[in-house]
Amino acid sequence: MIKHLARLRLLTLLGGLLLACACSASPEAPAFTEGEQYVTLPAPHQRLSPEGKVEVVEVFSYGCIHCAHFAASAEELRKSLPKGVVFKLLPAPFNDAWMPFARAYYAASQLGVVDRTHLAMFKAKFEDHYPINTLDELADFYARQGVDRDKFLRIATSDAATAQMKKDFDLLQKWQIDGTPTIVVDGKYRSAQVKTLDELVKLTHWLVDRELAGK
Repeated sequence: MIKHLARLRLLTLLGGLLLACACSASPEAPAFTEGEQYVTLPAPHQRLSPEGKVEVVEVFSYGCIHCAHFAASAEELRKSLPKGVVFKLLPAPFNDAWMPFARAYYAASQLGVVDRTHLAMFKAKFEDHYPINTLDELADFYARQGVDRDKFLRIATSDAATAQMKKDFDLLQKWQIDGTPTIVVDGKYRSAQVKTLDELVKLTHWLVDRELAGK
């Protein structure tokens, strides 16, 4: 009788181990859910540029305090992306107050100073509380960063900057973006209802890995 019970216990233990192995061998549940933390955009998918194996775009504004809070994390995200994955910035001119910031980014980009002024802009506006809202005030900021003020204003107010802003706004509408910061991966996936900025970083890595696996 004791031997019989021992055999039953052994079979039960083995059955439990097999069940545990079966459970561990099953695919892990997705870390993020379609329709919640991200959405798949309708085809045909449109990227910001053809550069790179996979493209990550942060839609932002220098007038957005949430973008200011995300800026340092976004920079770390850019540095941590796999080789061949490119990180891009796209300014969102969602309202009249944000249009000067979009124009400022276009000018800074053309002048090749974004890398050294991007984080400094957020710090000056939201930490140091400089009055940076109008194009003249933005020109003053870039002048303090060693940029030619007149050249900055000439580029920021040019017809080319206006055309670029319109083109980018059309893309933002195609991507169905109505808030910042938002991440778009390969023109295919867009971040949605994330709860924290840290979650936005993790979501971006997850979408990048998913896109790389499919290429």
